Amino acid sequence: MPTVSVCIVTYNSANDIESCLQAVLKQSFPVERIVVIDNASTDGTPERVRRFADNVHFIANEVNNGFAGGQNQAIRQTRSDYVLVLNPDVTLDPDYLSEIITYMEQNPAVGSATGKLVFASNIEVMDSAGLGMKRTRNAFDLGAGEPAANWRKAQAVFGVSGAAAVYRAAMIRDIEYEGQFFDEHFFAYKEDVDAAWRAKKLGWSSYYVPAAYALHHRGWKKGGRSSVPLFVRQHSYQNRFFTLVKNEPIGWHSLAIGPLILAAEAVKLGYIALREPGLLRCWPTIFRLLPSMLDKRKWINDKAKRKRSLSL
Repeated sequence: MPTVSVCIVTYNSANDIESCLQAVLKQSFPVERIVVIDNASTDGTPERVRRFADNVHFIANEVNNGFAGGQNQAIRQTRSDYVLVLNPDVTLDPDYLSEIITYMEQNPAVGSATGKLVFASNIEVMDSAGLGMKRTRNAFDLGAGEPAANWRKAQAVFGVSGAAAVYRAAMIRDIEYEGQFFDEHFFAYKEDVDAAWRAKKLGWSSYYVPAAYALHHRGWKKGGRSSVPLFVRQHSYQNRFFTLVKNEPIGWHSLAIGPLILAAEAVKLGYIALREPGLLRCWPTIFRLLPSMLDKRKWINDKAKRKRSLSL
């Protein structure tokens, strides 16, 4: 039987973590290891996690090293065939892992999969069926806001949301760069998009498996952009550029796609300058990290070329 571990990163997650862990412990598919990394919470999260000490491998960080860094830290504590990257505000159906791993075992080219995530506040409405990608290269949650009844069929997707993503360990090892599955320069936000794009370039596919079901509570996102901390919005904005620099291919298609991307970014920049000027403070970071992103781009492109040549 294949093995699976569950990796959770917490940051002031006291209101959610107990129900999240209880749902993990009720999985019909046996879980080899549960790893929780706490990123210096101040709301009592560590004390709540320690109540599960018999079942959870817990590490309390003294500093917040982000979702990406925390998940990489958690994944390094596992040796299983699959890893479920799980947000603490997600409550899994008991058969979530069973349904997804059964599907992935039957389809070896599938490197990642997600189930049907619905809003905990209204289970008739979809939260995410995975990640889609627009022509402007803006990623989005497939199905978000749509009736859950419309999303009954399994389908290939661009990638999976890091909220409740099952990754094949072989794929993790294949796409990681210098020991990092999630790019730790991203800190948080869009690190799942970057991982999905890298995986796609190296020949792995992603799938939405509706038989797997979960509730997403969504936390601070309920209030829209105004409720999202500036720090998080800055990372989201700069990580958009990092994702493009690392992964967007250059070719004849760029003559059509390039102007669309530039137009979308120009509109966004105008909005930010007028309404959210604080986001512009991340531009020095973008320029400072640009050489590193170009190195990562070269690495993934070279590896993709080698894999294609071996398959010929």
